[in-house]
Amino acid sequence: MSTLRVILGDQLSPKISSLQGFDASKDTILMCEIWNEATYVKHHKKKIAFLFSAMRHFAEELKASGYRVEYVKLNDRDNTGFFKTEVERTVKKYNFDYVVVTHPGEYRVLRDMLTWEQDLGIPVKIKLDDRFLCTTDEFAKWAKDKKQLRMENFYREMRKKHSILMNDSDPVGGQWNYDSENRQPPKSGLKIPKPYSSNADGISQEVIDMVSEHFSGHFGDLDPFYFAVTRDQALQSLQMFIEHRLKDFGAYQDAMIEGEPWMYHSHIGFYLNCGLLLPMECVKAAEEAFYQDKAPLNSVEGFIRQIIGWREFVRGIYWLKMPDYANENFFGAKRNLPNFYWTADTKMNCIHQCVLETKKNAYAHHIQRLMVLGNFALISGIDPVQVNEWFLSVYADAYEWVELPNVSGMILFADGGYLASKPYAAGANYINKMSNYCKNCSYKVKEKNGPDACPFNYLYWDFLVRNRDQLQSNHRVSMMYKTYDRMDEDKKNAIRHDSQKLLDTLSQ
Repeated sequence: MSTLRVILGDQLSPKISSLQGFDASKDTILMCEIWNEATYVKHHKKKIAFLFSAMRHFAEELKASGYRVEYVKLNDRDNTGFFKTEVERTVKKYNFDYVVVTHPGEYRVLRDMLTWEQDLGIPVKIKLDDRFLCTTDEFAKWAKDKKQLRMENFYREMRKKHSILMNDSDPVGGQWNYDSENRQPPKSGLKIPKPYSSNADGISQEVIDMVSEHFSGHFGDLDPFYFAVTRDQALQSLQMFIEHRLKDFGAYQDAMIEGEPWMYHSHIGFYLNCGLLLPMECVKAAEEAFYQDKAPLNSVEGFIRQIIGWREFVRGIYWLKMPDYANENFFGAKRNLPNFYWTADTKMNCIHQCVLETKKNAYAHHIQRLMVLGNFALISGIDPVQVNEWFLSVYADAYEWVELPNVSGMILFADGGYLASKPYAAGANYINKMSNYCKNCSYKVKEKNGPDACPFNYLYWDFLVRNRDQLQSNHRVSMMYKTYDRMDEDKKNAIRHDSQKLLDTLSQ
């Protein structure tokens, strides 16, 4: 039987399960640039260009390896703009008997795929995505009967299962987690290596021109275009991180410096999440660096935890809790997303810097996302649906399976503590400690109230007051209510007044 093998834009690996058993005499690969995928949220221009360029490069590599590939470009005359109709058009064109596709990364795509078999009138096989290290069934079994899920417990099970940084049944170094060593603030004199960057070739430039023409109304800058768009380039990016950044990654992974968007982070989320890199090869590269004394244990363990811990954990939660998870709103937050998340037009320098860097790079590292951009959205009560759409739109490594649990669960506590044990709300002191943003800010970090006070200071307390019924029984937050209750009435009134004034401004 002839088989149409469909490869999605985040499945750019020759080891993808949909290619297993490929018969060169009968089978064809279909890859499509889909209008609906580029526009169901208004993705960052650079994100669209990166993914379409990587897809086109991957298709060329497949052809060079002897695969028959049917590739539909975005502006092809007959492009219908949707996955199902493109599959249907190709099936009819070549009279295929069978369709094979790897399980998609997003619920809405799976929901569409589950209609293909009936609508196409031929069998459709949705195969397991075995790039991940924990299947959805395994995660569901682990999560069964647990009222709250904690990543640390899951992470330890993953370490044991895959024998990563283990001495038999014990963790290398005697500890599972070295986070206590990974919270150093930035210091003067840090020499941060340049990040990986590649020049746009002819394929990439063609895509960039197309995106510039068709998506001019989308957020973000197209230039400079620096992404790896082939597997070889992605491997170079990984190697640069291992050799030049990993040793300092742990200590400064939470640090933020104005004008240094990349810091010591790996920036491989782009390539992991679209398939150019595989999780275990990244884990093994870091583990080998430790055993060769090229990187300390705290850095290596912290990096590995992000991949086999957080990445696998949030995917498990996504597929366990969808579709209801997308509507979680524990605090009943209703405020609209402020326009400065798109324009960077705010006197808060930390947000100004993070939005500008997001606009330029389609990237911000995890503390910028969590403790600046996300923290403000949390304490000012922004609607989770709007916050999720923004994060999904602006970051080139964002797909709903990874974005939604991180935003709704970790950043906004919208699931009421299913993923995280407490809201990651913080005042200005945290940002001042972990960055140099406050030095160039119009507001004063030490001022708690009044027109010169940093809004994070009073909004933090106002957030706790607004949500006291939901949070005062949380043992990780309850002490802050005792502190608030000891404040005099003038102080409480000032918090309420300053917060309401700012929140009214946001609403306008």
